Amino acid sequence: MLTEKRQEKILELVETKGSVTVQELTEYFQASESTIRRDLNVLDKKGTLVKVFGGALKNDSRLTTREEKVSLRMELHREEKLRIGRYAASLVEPEDFIYLDAGTTTGAMIPCLTERSASFVTNAVSHALLLAESGFRVILIGGELKSSTEAIVGNEAFVTLQKYHFTKGFFGTNGVSLQAGFTTPDINEAMIKECAMRHTQKAYVLCDHSKFHQTTPVCFGEFTSARVLTDRMPDESFQGFDNLIIV
Repeated sequence: MLTEKRQEKILELVETKGSVTVQELTEYFQASESTIRRDLNVLDKKGTLVKVFGGALKNDSRLTTREEKVSLRMELHREEKLRIGRYAASLVEPEDFIYLDAGTTTGAMIPCLTERSASFVTNAVSHALLLAESGFRVILIGGELKSSTEAIVGNEAFVTLQKYHFTKGFFGTNGVSLQAGFTTPDINEAMIKECAMRHTQKAYVLCDHSKFHQTTPVCFGEFTSARVLTDRMPDESFQGFDNLIIV
């Protein structure tokens, strides 16, 4: 069988079954393991499937451009977000200078914060108000207010962030993918996230399991550029990554 035809059939099998093993494929095609592994490597690089140890998984990544309002997102996976937020808050240490990104999962940190000597910089109006009400020192960066996410974006915010250097940063994301990294629908918001992440010693991305294998239009960091705090292991393709922390 021609290589192209065999690879097409492999994709059909993965699409139908959700996952396949190298052993299954070698028996099905009467081919050697090295041949099948080469096929899987090629298809993985194309992004048409996800190669894992001993086989391959269906690539469920979807390009999503829609962005829900904060009021709607707050109720999605609420318990998972609270658990992630509680763990993230425990990472804040004395005298930390923290960047707190806009988002419902990063917002879940605020009621759990106890380290009063830490200072916070944020681009989220709601986060700034809650932090101030709780007695924390907080700096709200200036710029254009994006109503759907209640985040400050734009050139003024970008220029301001370049002046800071954070000990830790906690970021939200709309999508997480090994291929596309951390993504968000809006380029202005992505620029703010990317800038803050570059100026952060230890960056954490907070996301529940539903964000994995999701891709939105603009990347603000590679998957390995931050520690990822989540509620469960998404699937085998993410095993072995030291930056993935299950809380």
